[in-house]
Amino acid sequence: MPSSPSPSRLRDSRRRRRPRGARAIATGLHPPPRFPLAPQTSPPPNTHPPKQQPHTQTQQRPAPAAPSAAAPAAPAVAAASSSAAPSSSSSSAPAAADAADADAANNGAAAANNGGFDFAAYMGRTAKEVNAALDAAVPLAYPESLTEAMRYSLLAGGKRVRPALCLAACALVGGEVRAAVPAACAVEIVHTMSLIHDDLPSMDNDDFRRGRPTSHKVYGEDVAILAGDALLTHAFELVARDTPRDLVPADRALRMVVELARASGASGLVGGQVVDIQSEGKEVGLDVLRYIHEHKTAALLEAAVVCGALAGGADDAAVARLRRYALNVGLAFQIVDDILDVTQTTEALGKTAAKDLASNKTTYPKLLGLDESRRQAERLIGEAVAQLDGFDPQCAAPLVALAKYIGYRQN
Repeated sequence: MPSSPSPSRLRDSRRRRRPRGARAIATGLHPPPRFPLAPQTSPPPNTHPPKQQPHTQTQQRPAPAAPSAAAPAAPAVAAASSSAAPSSSSSSAPAAADAADADAANNGAAAANNGGFDFAAYMGRTAKEVNAALDAAVPLAYPESLTEAMRYSLLAGGKRVRPALCLAACALVGGEVRAAVPAACAVEIVHTMSLIHDDLPSMDNDDFRRGRPTSHKVYGEDVAILAGDALLTHAFELVARDTPRDLVPADRALRMVVELARASGASGLVGGQVVDIQSEGKEVGLDVLRYIHEHKTAALLEAAVVCGALAGGADDAAVARLRRYALNVGLAFQIVDDILDVTQTTEALGKTAAKDLASNKTTYPKLLGLDESRRQAERLIGEAVAQLDGFDPQCAAPLVALAKYIGYRQN
């Protein structure tokens, strides 16, 4: 006959069986249940994998060529683009950031317009739709202090170049643009995380971003760090959960997650950031500087383009060419950033100018001078555009225009 449990064991058992919300109820704290950052939906089974189209054929979906042309497919992140109410404190960028973005579009338009392609109209439509998708992807939810900080930085304006690259690559290879919307949002979310963390006092210690105070200046360093962490993890949730299964097979969605992870971690922007920090105040050569730029900046642009191509059903040869396109564009992007840091004002940039000079960072202008740095950027843009030869010219027009815009932008 088994022995009776001791009184102490009975007390322990009762403690273990205590309901999970008991402590909160006893203390008067009633946190709401865990809410996902976007509604959980059950996507349809993958019964219709995307049709593979050779990248040299011309029956691909044409890109819009004029303001009157059809806009890219409407974003469909978790099928809730219009239901999330924006936070009054973070749903729109201040006038300074909007003006800077408009100036950038105008400054790059002459170089970007190609064969009748209206780049400014294309980017205006794309940015509007991406902003709506981002607003839906990260709604205000409990704990509000966290999600408000996430939205403050994510919805603070910006040119949305990375999402545009992602969506344009998808369309180039004949895919439906909505297949790449979750990935496009995810790339921008990772980029926003990098800006929040880059501005921290322990990093670049910047007070302004996109024309207004940086996240840690508004919410404190602790919340800013956690907002960046939450954005980073949410990016992977978006790709894994919301990529349409009727358009993108699971194995391709997995490849997209891998691309985004590689670009975000030690082999991408985090690794580049570490080498950048460790190189401050030191004499480094072009090989180290190129490593920094390739990892800190180009890796995420590469992920944007490759994820878009994968979502669109590109074959391996097309993915490889678009990867080379993106790497060249990414390097040019950072060289131009180095140039603008010493040639533009804080007002024009929307962030503190001359930061690289103040922190004694090695940059292309510092090593090569302004003129040679500009020539390097132009060469890289030319090499990027050359990777698009053989694609349908009308479909390639947005990527050609984006490359030229990046090479000739003024902020």
